[in-house]
Amino acid sequence: MLRFEVSMEDLLRSRFALSPAMDLCLLLRSLAGQNRPLPRAWATRLLPAFERLRRETELDAALALHTPQSGPNFVAPPPRGLNQTWADDLAMIRATPLEAARHEFATTATGPSARDPRVRAVLDSTDAVSRIAEAMDQAWHELLATDWPQLRAICERDVVHRVGVIGEHGWATTIESLHPSIAWRAGGIEIGFFPPVGDVRLAGDGLLLIPSVFVGNIAAHLEDPWPRTLVYPARGTAALWGEQATVPQPDALTALVGRARARLLLALDASTSHLARSLAMAPGAVGDHLAILRGAGLLVRARSGRSVLYRRTPLGEALVAGSG
Repeated sequence: MLRFEVSMEDLLRSRFALSPAMDLCLLLRSLAGQNRPLPRAWATRLLPAFERLRRETELDAALALHTPQSGPNFVAPPPRGLNQTWADDLAMIRATPLEAARHEFATTATGPSARDPRVRAVLDSTDAVSRIAEAMDQAWHELLATDWPQLRAICERDVVHRVGVIGEHGWATTIESLHPSIAWRAGGIEIGFFPPVGDVRLAGDGLLLIPSVFVGNIAAHLEDPWPRTLVYPARGTAALWGEQATVPQPDALTALVGRARARLLLALDASTSHLARSLAMAPGAVGDHLAILRGAGLLVRARSGRSVLYRRTPLGEALVAGSG
């Protein structure tokens, strides 16, 4: 079992973030058979490009650094907040000092794939960091970039939901809602399925919480340079994988509030910029419609860091539930 000892100071410093690089690593591990299997439609669509990238780039060197349980820090650097982008992550990966990367190679590249001559040549080279970064960048653009706006919106909706739960029910309920295996007991967070780790003190630095569309269970970061972190499955992932009913059609809602506002109300929760991108609407128009929906009592704003996110009120939820 893993247990985080949590103080009041830790709660004040706990926060949410998104990590494009981490989700890319989880996707690559799934495609390589090292992680949660992808839905058949996703695997069918992505595997041909994945196998081609393994042949044509240094992607196998990046994959050799992963195991089903862990991976190197430098290809998935700690995110700074909800506005983290792949460009931010890539810049941090490319800035990794060679000696720091080689230290991670020595501790993570221990499996059979790391002994492949082609992989070994990359890991032993003086430009290993830039070659692996380039392979990761190509994998991002060919495997994940097209879907990322939709996946990011799912993670943003999750964060808005959690912030709402914190406001209404507090941190204990919010933490326990992340996964059935998590419990808040005696001033600490306990995760039952982990191998015995003992108590981990947050020491006033708080806990970083990251929703992910690709993590199959709860994952944790317990060592520097990451802050103490829990990675958990984002709400709405099951619907993305086709495991739940499709989103209600907005026909009745459209008749009541108009097509653009119906689409926005159904698409929440997310920030204005990501709603604009995912719905192909001008940011100004999105802002105007959101203001009207908020004035009608159908949604509320929630701030997380520098981002202002939106979520439906109970009245908004009732309208959406009745629109199918």
